[in-house]
This record gives sequence, C-alpha cells and structure tokens, in this order.
Amino acid sequence: MSDDSWAPLADAFVDGAYATVKGRVRTYVLHQQLLEHLPPPPATVLDVGGGAGHQSLPLARMGYRVTILDPSEAMLDRARQRLAAEPTGVRERTELIRAGGEDAAAATGGRRFDAVLCHGVLMYVDDPRPLVAALAACAAPGAVVSVMALNARTLAVRPALDGRWDDALAAFDADRERGVLGVDTRADTVEGLSEMFAAQGIDPGPWYGVWLFCDWTDAADADVARVAAVELRASRQDPYRQLSRVFHLVGRRG
Repeated sequence: MSDDSWAPLADAFVDGAYATVKGRVRTYVLHQQLLEHLPPPPATVLDVGGGAGHQSLPLARMGYRVTILDPSEAMLDRARQRLAAEPTGVRERTELIRAGGEDAAAATGGRRFDAVLCHGVLMYVDDPRPLVAALAACAAPGAVVSVMALNARTLAVRPALDGRWDDALAAFDADRERGVLGVDTRADTVEGLSEMFAAQGIDPGPWYGVWLFCDWTDAADADVARVAAVELRASRQDPYRQLSRVFHLVGRRG
C-alpha cells in the first residue's frame, strides 16, 4: 500500500470535481436515491472507495455508523480533514480504513454491513468481477448493495458534443474512454452489472440515472438546488435515465 497512485489526483477530486455543480448534484441525487433503500440509522454502512467521504459523511450525520475504505492515503487524509470539522458524534460514528476494494472483507475483519456502497470506483478497474464479489462478501443477509458505474450506452455523447466526430463514431463500439481528470475509465451496462450482482447472490433491483444535463452542459454558474431537482426527476424517468452519463444500480444481498 506504499504506492499511492491517487495522491496526485486527490486535490482534483476534492477541490475540483466534487466542488463543482456537477459534483454537488451527484452527491445530492445519489443521497436521495439511497435513502429510499437504506435501513434506518444506526445501521452500518461500508463505503468502498469512499475517498474523502462525500457520500458517506452525510449518512454519518444522520446517525449511520460509517466505515470509509479507500486505497489512497491522500484521499483518506482529506476525509480526516473534513471529519475534524464535524461534531464529536459524527467523528465517533466514522471509521477510516486504507485498503483496496478487492481486499475489503479482510481489511474490515470479516464484518458484515447493513449497506455496502461503491460509487464511481468500478470504472477504474479492468475486471469488475472481483470487486463485485468483495462487495457481496461484506454485505450482511438482506443488506443493500449500491453501485454507481459509467454508462457504456452513452459514451458517444461527450465527443459528439465536443465536435470530435471520429471519436464519437468509435465510441459506439467502445467500453472505455479517457475521463475528465485524464484517467482511463471503463464502462458497464445495467444488464451486465445486474448479471454480476446475481452471480454473487445479490438480487438486482431498481436502477437510476445520476448525471445528464449538468454533465453535458456548462452549469458552472447554475443554481445547485434547481439543477439537482431536474437531475433527480430525470434520474427516475425514461428516456432520460437511459441517457445518463453514469447509472446507479441498487441490489439486495439474498
């Protein structure tokens, strides 16, 4: 764990991506979707690849007992900085563990959690199956398993809107792209991820969109609440959710 490949990107994630309108909308939309499926607090939540805790700290404020697991010490340092500003109760309910997602079961001592989150992580692994297996291993019977992944069905949209027509044409048959932070990312489909869930004893359930309009337009000066209201509505309604930049699949451990 000495090599922290994400350290150079920690500031770009925390101070850049998550601080934008799009980043704040992502956190809000996912949070609202999660609340429809999570058991009430003080249920236990494992956030695999949770970084600086943008998705799980709001849950800790609500009374959930949260474990943030991430391979990057730099990202966990940012989580510690954010935790330092929280009330004592939130700090006491939040645990930080440095480990890769595939090693989550061993790193958490074989504990089983009431909810296992893995948002925006699957896109950075070449083979998602070991990570999905690790999520299942950490989920208690009946637990919620929540994964956000890059949508392979919409990879042509961004290059087309940028006028990169050759790239857009190639993207129809692609399953990966270079992300906005300059990192190669891999895409999934709802159907493919649902099959991976089922193979690990996770019953695939509802799925949602997350980003649509604010990902493909300049929303830098937009009102976050108004954008979030539109994106939340679009995330639940076809054909909009099918066009989402990323999708959110919720399952339950059998």
